[in-house]
Amino acid sequence: MKQGPEDASASEKTAGTLGPFAGVFTPSILTILGIILFLRLGYVVGRAGLGQTLIILALANGISILTTFSLSAMATNLRVKGGGDYYLISRTLGLEFGGSIGIVLYLAQSVSIAFYCIGFGEVMAEILGRDFHYLPQIIAAAAVAFLFVFAWLGADWATRFQFVVMAILVAALVSFFVGGVQRWDNSLFVHNWSAPAASTNFWIIFAIFFPAVTGFTQGVSMSGDLKDPGKSLPLGTFLAVGLSIAVYFVAATVFAGSLPQDVLMHDYSAMKKVAVVGFLITAGVIAATLSSAMASFLGAPRILQSLATDRIFPFLLPFAKGYGPVNNPRRGVLLSAAIAFATIGIGELNLIAPVVSMFFLISYGLLNYATYYEARSASPSFRPRFRWYDARASLAGAIACLGVMLAVNLIAGVAALAVLLAVFQYVKRTAGRVRWADSRRSYHLQRVRQNLLAAAVEPEHPRYWRPQMLLFSDDAHRRKRLLQFAAWIQGQSGFTTVVRILEGQGPNMPRLREKAEEELQKDIADSGKDAFPLVIGAPDIHQAVQTLVQAFGIGPIRANTILVNWIEKHPGHAGRYFEFIFGRNLRTAYRFGCNIVLLDAKPDKWESLNAVPSGERRIDVWWQGDATGRLMLLLAYLLTRSSEWDDSKIRLIAAGADDDKQKAVEDLEKLLDEVRIEAEVQIVEESDADSIAEESAAATLVFIPFRIRNNRPLDPFGGSLDETLFTLPVAAMVMAAEDIDLDAEPEEGKAAEVALALDTLSDAEKRVQHAEQEFEKMARSAKSIKERLKKMLADPTIRSDEEMMKDLMKHVTAAEERLIKAQRRFAREKAKADDAARQAEALGAKPAPAKDDSPDTL
Repeated sequence: MKQGPEDASASEKTAGTLGPFAGVFTPSILTILGIILFLRLGYVVGRAGLGQTLIILALANGISILTTFSLSAMATNLRVKGGGDYYLISRTLGLEFGGSIGIVLYLAQSVSIAFYCIGFGEVMAEILGRDFHYLPQIIAAAAVAFLFVFAWLGADWATRFQFVVMAILVAALVSFFVGGVQRWDNSLFVHNWSAPAASTNFWIIFAIFFPAVTGFTQGVSMSGDLKDPGKSLPLGTFLAVGLSIAVYFVAATVFAGSLPQDVLMHDYSAMKKVAVVGFLITAGVIAATLSSAMASFLGAPRILQSLATDRIFPFLLPFAKGYGPVNNPRRGVLLSAAIAFATIGIGELNLIAPVVSMFFLISYGLLNYATYYEARSASPSFRPRFRWYDARASLAGAIACLGVMLAVNLIAGVAALAVLLAVFQYVKRTAGRVRWADSRRSYHLQRVRQNLLAAAVEPEHPRYWRPQMLLFSDDAHRRKRLLQFAAWIQGQSGFTTVVRILEGQGPNMPRLREKAEEELQKDIADSGKDAFPLVIGAPDIHQAVQTLVQAFGIGPIRANTILVNWIEKHPGHAGRYFEFIFGRNLRTAYRFGCNIVLLDAKPDKWESLNAVPSGERRIDVWWQGDATGRLMLLLAYLLTRSSEWDDSKIRLIAAGADDDKQKAVEDLEKLLDEVRIEAEVQIVEESDADSIAEESAAATLVFIPFRIRNNRPLDPFGGSLDETLFTLPVAAMVMAAEDIDLDAEPEEGKAAEVALALDTLSDAEKRVQHAEQEFEKMARSAKSIKERLKKMLADPTIRSDEEMMKDLMKHVTAAEERLIKAQRRFAREKAKADDAARQAEALGAKPAPAKDDSPDTL
């Protein structure tokens, strides 16, 4: 029985067979110890000197180490399936980033097969000594065909081939290091430490070397074939990166101590001159190119298969099919081989190569950023078993990748980013629903938490007001119009929560709530508006409303406006009772500080509204100069923020006598100028139901105030709302529970009051301190005078002098009076400071606790 794409995910669950050595370490180390090591490391040492070469090695491998830390954290936090880098990025940053990096990484690895095989072809052509222009390409094509067989058979067969390659590499390196020890020359080492006089730019040399470290994630692409990815990926990658760093540092040192600088700069085969057995270096070059090509041949199809399984690109769906117990992606192998053959045939490798290198760098940067993003979300589910992870290391890795991209090849880096952005936009527009949980929701929730805590610290101010609406709706047919109106009047600045109250109790209530919430979610989705659903079950609707308007929200986000459809007219006693219940619930919400907006939008009126073009729409606001008028004017302005109303006109209608009409117009125009709202002023002689019907019959939307008397909603003149609304178009009836200052200055409001209270307290405390210091000064003076008096009284001569005694007593009395005055002044200032502290505390400020330092009377 054939396996379809839908079975791919099931096949992926089949356990892999490879461990950390065969599945991760081997493909990674063989790709890192590639052609750069054998043919370009000596050139780098010759051009840059050993000192700068070691810096280049440290910078390049620093990116490898930082990315390996990120990889280890992600691999030990998720069960990594097929796709490697793509899987980790898509499950963290979402399908847009994952899909874009997945497709370009697949193409980069497929083209890399051709790169490595052409390198193999050039070496073989040199060995054969044939002067035939297309010979390297022919040999490269043969190499692709040879490696295709191993990739077709599966990872197990390819791994066996890589073991043979590794043995050849080890033999070549041993031959090189032994020869280096035999040829070691201290004078050469000292001379080669510095760069030559005509040295090449540092970043050019860095760009030549950097591709050497871009293979350390080859083992990640094999994640679907690993027995235990969470253990194998960190262990295998760290071992590969650590060993390769040691090999490169030692090899660079051997080059510096074994060959003259001129030889290193001009002879790409300098390693053969150092090695004991030169042929082993040639074999090592051949093995390095073939092993790197083999690693790409294994990794690319698995990325493609994972992309196809996720159904991000519908045209890739056939490539989700796998074969055998480990779900070998043979269709992907065929496509990768075709891309490799085409790349060899085109032959423009020097043009494509820099961009391909940038794609690898982008993947490393996104892997680092994805890990940092996951950590910053502070999700309780982020629990990596890798103990040495730090989010700052991932951020540093992402920044380093971006910096290296721009420093190494600015044009190629910009081109790679442009391609990635183009694919990102395509995926964003065409991808369907997400099929997995990524980290974006956690990140958004963490930002919500941080922003709410920050907003809660700031005191309320009219400048911060925005509509936080509770939209009550039990009628699905009328709910769509209510949602549309809510989207208009929130002006892209507030929140709307659609509320449905289920009256009743019992064991069926949870199921009914769940069903009702699904209906609300569907209605919201169908309307295309931004809103949240909320279903409440309660034994009594009035009690539910009373509790909801008090408890709804979190932190500084509290409901401030109730939006509800105007009730359908019911005949007789039942209609009056229904209107009474309706009005009682509205009054309850109003008493707890919620503005009330009633929408009268019958189907025929709503159709007429939608038929009016935006530029011909008119909004009438019936002004009475109170809090309700200011709220209606603000809601009318918020309406004009939406695309359907952006060219509409607002008309502010108020009543005024004929002899005072011009002044009323000037006053209202001045008000509109101060609050920065464009509107036309219209003055009518009388403001009553007939005037409203006559003036606003041709409007598109009318805002009128209303009131509640004896739990019955009435028009602003105490009449029936039904009669007032009969001849009007779509109307919004408003009753404000809060007075919004439309022209509030930044220096006004609670923040200013708190600041003034704290300033007053600070000044009072300074006066207290000054009074205390003055009191202490007076106390010391009085004490000094008394001590002097005591000494003088001990002299019989002075005691017998009556005039002198009187004079001394006057000084003592005066000192005591000054001391008492100072104490009284201190007490007054202390009382004022205590009063200022109480006022500041009442405004929500937190003054420092007052000290009980009242001085004692001496």
